[in-house]
Amino acid sequence: MEHIENIKVGISIGDLNGIGGEIVLKTFEDNRSLEFCTPVVFASIKVMTFLKNHFNSEINFHSINTLDQISEGKVNVFNCWKEPVNIDFGKEDPKIGAYAIKSFIAATNALKNHKIDVLVTAPINKHNIQSEKFNFPGHTDYLDQQLEGESLMFMVTDSLRVGLLTDHVPVKEVSNQINEALITKKLDTVYNSLRKDFRINKPKIAVLGINPHTGDNGVIGNEDDDVMRPALKKIKESGKLVFGPYAADSFFGSNNYKNFDAIIASYHDQGLIPFKTLSFGQGVNFTGGLNRIRTSPDHGTAYEVAGKGIADENSFKEAVFTAIKIFKNRFDFEQLTSNPLKKAPRNSRK
Repeated sequence: MEHIENIKVGISIGDLNGIGGEIVLKTFEDNRSLEFCTPVVFASIKVMTFLKNHFNSEINFHSINTLDQISEGKVNVFNCWKEPVNIDFGKEDPKIGAYAIKSFIAATNALKNHKIDVLVTAPINKHNIQSEKFNFPGHTDYLDQQLEGESLMFMVTDSLRVGLLTDHVPVKEVSNQINEALITKKLDTVYNSLRKDFRINKPKIAVLGINPHTGDNGVIGNEDDDVMRPALKKIKESGKLVFGPYAADSFFGSNNYKNFDAIIASYHDQGLIPFKTLSFGQGVNFTGGLNRIRTSPDHGTAYEVAGKGIADENSFKEAVFTAIKIFKNRFDFEQLTSNPLKKAPRNSRK
């Protein structure tokens, strides 16, 4: 990382029958965005030209066939395929899912090989991407295999950060997966990410309980008393500012979440329902804990509005800005840790 002036933002195009192409176009139509980043869209110039014409966009593309041809100040399109693609907005199509994965794998390889600095993924359909070659529930699971580190689903805005102990897991399996080792690993990942990626020196972290009312002293389950509390006690004794478990039903409604730098939910909907209620359209899905940076918007393919020109690009735009901000924060953190005489990171809770 010799420079951080004009960051190369790789973009996987997602499901072409969804809103991904539209929100990419809307994000980079403003040429001012090219002053602080260089976008590289992994798709094909034929597809991007079709989308440009369909949405009456004035964006100009720079078509490239190798990543050494990336040009600053332009919206680069890396050709992952050459054949024409039949786009039918709003339709679930396994052929379109295959192109989404072609784009994503090419972008991930570029990320691994330092040809791009960060990756922003447009939404995919988790059903139509499945194949013999790609058998993962989604982006995060593949990235966890390809990149170094321990992945964490981390939903973030300027004022709210929610991490998950378990993510795409059926509810009936949640309590079986949560143990002391998992809690410790996820807490460490959140703690380190807050320091390195968000420049918070002494993070304050809340953890939500597994059962309603954190079990009500065993009346509604023993997992919180037998597993969660002992694990959190050990972590707190190590010096981390970790608190909980809190009853999830009142935690957000009481505004208690505002007292913490991050909240860790026990399972997917426990964390994402309040997160998306409070921040939908502005939230970002950040894959924390890995050695490279990936973000995505907080919504899906939105087939119901695809192709109509009315998709809201704000969450995707926030995903781009967040990836850039985290990249710069990591650069600063690495400079700091290699030279401890520099000023320490601020302890800010927005």
